[in-house]
Amino acid sequence: MLPISFFVFIGSALSKKAPTPRFPNGFGRLVNLVVLGAIIIVGILAYETIKEGWHHILHPTESGGITIVLIVLLIAFLLEIFVLYKAGKEVLHEAHVKGGFLAPLTKSFTHLNRAKPATKLVFMEDLVATAGNLLAAIAVIIAYYTDFLAIEGIVSIIIGLMMFYVVGKVFLENARGVIGETDEQMLNHVAYLISDNPKIKDIKTLEVVKEGEYLHVETLVEIDHTLIFDKIDDIQDELSKQILSQPGVTDVVISFDEDDGVKSWKHHKEPPTTLKTHDVKN
Repeated sequence: MLPISFFVFIGSALSKKAPTPRFPNGFGRLVNLVVLGAIIIVGILAYETIKEGWHHILHPTESGGITIVLIVLLIAFLLEIFVLYKAGKEVLHEAHVKGGFLAPLTKSFTHLNRAKPATKLVFMEDLVATAGNLLAAIAVIIAYYTDFLAIEGIVSIIIGLMMFYVVGKVFLENARGVIGETDEQMLNHVAYLISDNPKIKDIKTLEVVKEGEYLHVETLVEIDHTLIFDKIDDIQDELSKQILSQPGVTDVVISFDEDDGVKSWKHHKEPPTTLKTHDVKN
């Protein structure tokens, strides 16, 4: 499945292109479309794997050249676990988590929800491929020494079902990304940053929308109507700089309205500690 990882990498790189006059919103969501295309390929491979596994159960045949088969599976396993390790490191990097040597293979699972779409697909796909190679090697050995030939077909079906799980999970997440999904964690984080500013009286509206791998922030805040333009401009610059410094935020639109004396923002305020870089042990 290494070609799929390369395909997704190219899509991720293209999504980082700067906006153009024809595409003023940039190419951020392109990565979601590329991942959806890759998922279709994975889905086809999953179907064919299950189909071949079922055929092998109904018509079991003895595999020849066990030594060559095991060598090929070992090489594939080593290649896939190398890619899995690199993907795990990228997951921790995107989640702003530091860890030891084994952290990419042990701690990346708990932070996978903060990874970018392409990274998440590569990690999950290589996780299935790594486990699949290991299961296939075990099945070959069992079939060779016990004559339980159907085990190879059973393992193929298990691998196919794991691939379908990846297809379903990643497809739904990227479909939401193409449409435009609110990042609730960052929304609460940005809301705290804005509310913590003593010059801001209230937040009337706030949107934090995922644009592929990036976040677009748009907000309407209320301030004292007696403030002069220079002060308002300073507030805008201060807030924009603070919000743009947050992970993944690339675009901020801040509008102002006079304070109406009525609290509109009802969200519970929490300190922005969850998005800071922290260390993890192996």
